[in-house]
Amino acid sequence: MRKLALFLLAICAGAQQRPAPQASPQIEVVPVRGNIYLISGGGANITASVGPDGIFLVDSGSAPLSEKVLAALNELAVDSTIGTASKAVRKPPKPIRYIVNTNWQPEYTGGNARLAAAGKTYTGGNVTGDLGDVAEGAAILSHEDTLQRLSDAKTATRGLPTETYFGKSMKLSHFFNGEGIVLYQAPASNSDGVSFVHFRGSDVISAGPLFDFTSYPLIDLQKGGSVQGLLDGLNHMLELVVPEFRSEGGTMIVPGKGRIGDTADLAYYRDMVTIIRDRVEHLMKKDLTLAQIQAAKPTEDWDGRFGKNPAWTPGQFVESVYRSLAAGKRGK
Repeated sequence: MRKLALFLLAICAGAQQRPAPQASPQIEVVPVRGNIYLISGGGANITASVGPDGIFLVDSGSAPLSEKVLAALNELAVDSTIGTASKAVRKPPKPIRYIVNTNWQPEYTGGNARLAAAGKTYTGGNVTGDLGDVAEGAAILSHEDTLQRLSDAKTATRGLPTETYFGKSMKLSHFFNGEGIVLYQAPASNSDGVSFVHFRGSDVISAGPLFDFTSYPLIDLQKGGSVQGLLDGLNHMLELVVPEFRSEGGTMIVPGKGRIGDTADLAYYRDMVTIIRDRVEHLMKKDLTLAQIQAAKPTEDWDGRFGKNPAWTPGQFVESVYRSLAAGKRGK
């Protein structure tokens, strides 16, 4: 009896030592307004316009979750049944027509190849002959610097942007699902080549990495990022938004990660970055070292909300602000 008890105890101990299997991330679809949906759980947030013209995506999420994202899109894109109750027919899903890459990071662009391959590009006139596989795959749009970053990262050809812009903005040449769509550049922000997208009829902005409701903003100095460029991008978005009443409601903002926001949320985030920048700059004028500035905890007021990302800690954010400001002074 004692041997049986010891045997059972050993089995229980072994079971406790084995790590519990991790649950697979679940894709969640959240209506934003009109034809616009937020798809979360597939890496960075994906914004989808779904309607009679097809599907327009902002970002494509991470590669391992592409099939789940595609399944969620197919469910969204199926038209309602047609015909009589006895002979109802479900129409096939509308195709993905466009994918916008707001930046180059894999959690935003990893699904490019798979989602684009499931889509279709429509064109005609004198441009058809210039495209060898005109009907094969959705068009991928980005700033030209994002194309360069993806090329440098050895991204597969099918995952690269097929159309880029190099100015301050890019307007889709036609209404899509009943509204105009504009891509705006946010230069030298999180990195070079960052874009955000405004769905003008729905009055929804897809912010990409500029606005991350789960973390301090990532500033990649090695790839052209800067704290001032980040603030310029946030301020540009604030110029476009219109609140419904006292900073609440009105324009909806889909962040790169986290829940949907409005004018008040975006202003809160902009103010947080501004205050931290000013605090770091003030301490730099006192000739404090980076280590001393980090020890002073200029982010402390917001660490409970934005400081829980182990891959991008408050100390790392402070360092990026410090080095960005130092580089700006050297450039003067």
